[in-house]
Amino acid sequence: MVSDEILRTHLQELRRGTVVVASLVALRHPDYGYALLQRLTDHGFPVDANTLYPLLRRLEEQGLLTSEWNTEESRPRKFYRTSEEGESVLGRLLADLAAVQTSLTGLIEGVDR
Repeated sequence: MVSDEILRTHLQELRRGTVVVASLVALRHPDYGYALLQRLTDHGFPVDANTLYPLLRRLEEQGLLTSEWNTEESRPRKFYRTSEEGESVLGRLLADLAAVQTSLTGLIEGVDR
């Protein structure tokens, strides 16, 4: 029987890349970090804040996200949005994800390529 730790490790690896895709999709509409964290969790992508905030900074450094500060509220918040380059990368990631799903389905169903 597979240990819970082994399963947890593999699930974490599987979700790591999908959180990038989910974030780029979700941030097609500007949002701030905590709201994104809640939205991802609500849609089945539970992610820790200590993982999400460095991810957002990395995606911004890569030019896949843009950001701006909203200082109109009592507490300033940094809003993120998927950039044009992010949309381009997202399109390729979604196409690859669909191809992976097709390949897995073929393997599961025993369909030859």
